[in-house]
Amino acid sequence: MLRFLRHLLSLGFLPAGFRLPVMIGLGVFAGLGLTTAHLARVPSYLSDDPTTCVNCHVMGTAYLTWAHGSHRNVATCNDCHVPHDSLFAQYAFKAEDGMIHATVFTLRREPQVIRLSERAVPVVEANCLRCHATLVSQVHAKSWEPGDHRCWDCHRETPHGRVNSLSAAPGEMRPTLPDPLADPRRLHVGEHPALNEKKP
Repeated sequence: MLRFLRHLLSLGFLPAGFRLPVMIGLGVFAGLGLTTAHLARVPSYLSDDPTTCVNCHVMGTAYLTWAHGSHRNVATCNDCHVPHDSLFAQYAFKAEDGMIHATVFTLRREPQVIRLSERAVPVVEANCLRCHATLVSQVHAKSWEPGDHRCWDCHRETPHGRVNSLSAAPGEMRPTLPDPLADPRRLHVGEHPALNEKKP
């Protein structure tokens, strides 16, 4: 087995004249892949840090409304928008959602007003009920069924408010990410001045 791996890694299955160009090509490809992963902040998607959402330029308003809302102190984006059945379910949902988002944003097909997708609606609803189980158990006589109101039908202002278009927040208030090639000690997006205003 070890001999086979050595043969494979040394590209021994290729004619001698092709080995060096193929190795250089693979090195360039790997380098470009790692650079792209760094510039796209790929490792940040493994975390629960809400500033990860600002990696996508269209999420500025959503991040800003969350940061100035009541959920800022008790919930992150993943607490509401990702299933919590298992760790596998969380990362599978994040991966699928991420691929959909990346495709939509790359093709510039994002809508002016961002709404939950059909597959995201039951996830967010389940998380509302999970976090507010004690309160909900006192209010609901039965579990949710198709046709019933969703939590946000009444609680429209929570957590992002009614204003959710891409142009809803002034540009100067939107958090900005530091340049990935700049000094990492620069201002972190979570320390953006607009997000640190004292609440009354």
